[in-house]
Order: sequence, then structure tokens, then C-alpha cells
Amino acid sequence: MNDNGTDHDGTPDKESGGWGETLRTVLYALAIALVIRTFAYEPFSIPSGSMVPTLLVGDHLFVSKLSYGYSRYSFPFSPPLFGGRILSTLPERGDVAVFRKPTDPSQDYIKRIVGLPGDTIQVVKGVLHIDGRPVVRTRVEDYVERDAHGNVLRIPQYDETLPNGVTHRILETNGDFGPFDDTPVYTVPDGHVFGMGDNRDNSSDSRVLREVGYIPLENLIGRAEVMFFSKSPEAAWWELWKWPWALRYDRFFQGIH
Repeated sequence: MNDNGTDHDGTPDKESGGWGETLRTVLYALAIALVIRTFAYEPFSIPSGSMVPTLLVGDHLFVSKLSYGYSRYSFPFSPPLFGGRILSTLPERGDVAVFRKPTDPSQDYIKRIVGLPGDTIQVVKGVLHIDGRPVVRTRVEDYVERDAHGNVLRIPQYDETLPNGVTHRILETNGDFGPFDDTPVYTVPDGHVFGMGDNRDNSSDSRVLREVGYIPLENLIGRAEVMFFSKSPEAAWWELWKWPWALRYDRFFQGIH
């Protein structure tokens, strides 16, 4: 081989060309993945039970960044390139949205958007009220789960139908007597939305103004679209021998509503 990277017969060195081609392929793939993650879809995992029964701990989902436009929080490391949103679209009532926590923008939160700018929101004896009108809530079968000791727990479950017709399940672990089941009236400021967890008695959300509060539109990252993977937290990532029983196969590639 000559110093210029060719064999004595003048043909390119296959080994060096192979490594170079592999490196270029990897760089192209990383660039494409970064563009998709920034402008189209970003994966997220669910670490808490605040959105049960819609989302479970261990669910992994794709969030559409195309849904609401783009803000600084759409980009890795949230660089302060601009303020507000560009190509902005207001969320629809009932969307399950990922956003940066208003009181700590380093944290990602996920809640259901129930209030839009100018709405009044109140919970009265467990029933959500929007603009002074109670939302339709229908009792359905109990939600059944097991605690850490294997005991069966039955939790009151309802179908809640928002004014635009979106119906979803909610839980009332403490019945209608939890600390968030009777609230003051909240008036959603302009440029903000109001989010609540579907697990109503076990969610820190916009009802807690000092902890979360009203969500600025700028803080929205995107709408949760589809689950692509789900695993029970009982099996750690490295406990591969437990995976056949820990994977929730019925939740793979399910839409989020």
C-alpha cells in the first residue's frame, strides 16, 4: 500500500475506505435521529402513576413535537434562541401533553389538558367544572391493581367526558373526599393552559399553584401520541430473564387518548 491510501496497483485501500464509510453512516444516522427528535417525535418514559389508568409506570411513548409548534424547550438543552413559540397551535381540550414544569423547567411533566386560556376551572366534590358547568362523569367498573404486598386493590373509576366530546378514564382513589376534590376557582391566564392527572387523588398538577400551577404555552413540548413499549417496574432493565413476564405486550403500539 502507498502512503496515499492505495494499494500498489492503484486501487483504494478497502480497509480504510470501509472504516470511513461506516463512520459516515453513523454520523448520518445520528444527524437524522437528532432532526427527528428535535422537530418531529421524541421518546419519553413514564416514571410515576399520576396518569393511571391512561399511562402506567414503565410505559414508553412518542411525543409529537409537530402538534403545538416549537419553543426553546423543543431543542436539546433548551437554548434561549427565542421566546414564545413559532408555528404555534393551541392544544385541544383532552390532549395528553408533555411540558416543562413551570416551577422547575429542568423537569418534564405529563398531564391531560382540561383548561384553555380564559377558562375557569374548579373541582367540586370530585367533579370537574369548566366555566361553571359540571363535566359529565359516569361510574364504570373498578380499576384493579395489586400493592407491593400482592394485595388486590379496587379503585373507583369513571369515564369523564369533556365539553368537546373527548372521553377518558379517571381514578378517584379516595372517593370524592381527597384533598384535591374541592378546590377554589382557577381562571386560566392568557397564554397558559391547565393540566390535571387522570389519577386525580395522586397527581401534583395545575391545581397546586405553588408546585405546578398554570402551564405557559412556551413550556409545552408536544402531545403524547403512541406507546411503543411497556414494561412493569418489577423487572429491572438488566433482569432480562424476567422480561417475558414483565413486558405488557397488549400496550405495545397503542394510541394515547
